[in-house]
Amino acid sequence: MKIQLNTDTNIAGNEALSQQVEAIINNTLDRFSQDITRVEVHLSDENSNEKFGANDKRCLIEVRLANHQPIAVSDQGQILEQSISGAAEKMKNLLDTTLGKLRAH
Repeated sequence: MKIQLNTDTNIAGNEALSQQVEAIINNTLDRFSQDITRVEVHLSDENSNEKFGANDKRCLIEVRLANHQPIAVSDQGQILEQSISGAAEKMKNLLDTTLGKLRAH
């Protein structure tokens, strides 16, 4: 399972952030690693660094499953870790449903 991190111009995509994202994704989606070919994580600051607001950090996670269309979820939070964890949990639930239906057929 390859994890690719993308950030907007308002978020510094450094090594520490990359390691944090990989740890959260691996911990949350590890049991699906046989089915996932790639995970793309897009982080953005909706209000930019100039403005402050509630839930302005956005995380979009796109998962590519072998031989299937990509699926995506997003979450917003006050801090990046909150939005990443929230989106990862949403993706885990979506993968449970999606792969459960695929295996049932």
